[in-house]
Amino acid sequence: MIDLPSLPLPARAVSIALTPQDAPLVEVHALDQRESGTIDLMTIARGGPSWLEYVRGPAWALRESSRALTGWAGSLAGDVPLGAGLASSAAVELATLRAFAVAGSLVWSPTEMAQLGQRAENQWVGVNCGIMDQMISAAGEAGHALLIDCRTLALTPVPMPSEVVVVVMDTSTRRGLMDSAYDLRRRQCEDASQHFGVKALRDVYRSASGLDAALCVSTAQPAPHRCT
Repeated sequence: MIDLPSLPLPARAVSIALTPQDAPLVEVHALDQRESGTIDLMTIARGGPSWLEYVRGPAWALRESSRALTGWAGSLAGDVPLGAGLASSAAVELATLRAFAVAGSLVWSPTEMAQLGQRAENQWVGVNCGIMDQMISAAGEAGHALLIDCRTLALTPVPMPSEVVVVVMDTSTRRGLMDSAYDLRRRQCEDASQHFGVKALRDVYRSASGLDAALCVSTAQPAPHRCT
């Protein structure tokens, strides 16, 4: 429902070094947190450190999609700052999905894997996010931004000019979608879309009848920059 004019860039990464194992378990050590966790793939129940839910969620999403799960043991590390608005959760989710794909020889479809990562975030973690973060993690190409049509999921890699320098800045101001107003903003945009009788705010134009009046109500307060 929310459409933002943005071109996500693959700039940093989360990696997992792993060994497949016969036991239906995922045994993972997070180097940055200096913590370890174990996931029983037969039950997949919540519990343990909070970061482990971003590994457990993708396992759950794969199982829900009727894909076979192969256990593995490994270590997880990355250089994506946590809580800095740089999609660290999506990076962990897609790294986990890649780990399962490698361990179990699963076919890697970037779009499908991004959707599974989004499902894990929405239904397991509990954040009603869109698909942009997961898609750039699944389908990003070095030296390119990625234009994503979030309605059709059409992807267009956009080469970055050689003279362009991208600066990734961590201000050390921490935030997370779960404790932010993200879900509220999404509901407000959905309410505004419903007001205009459209599927998403991308379908609303400033010439639409009643737009200015609608922007005065609380549900539309964050909506103007999302209308073309």
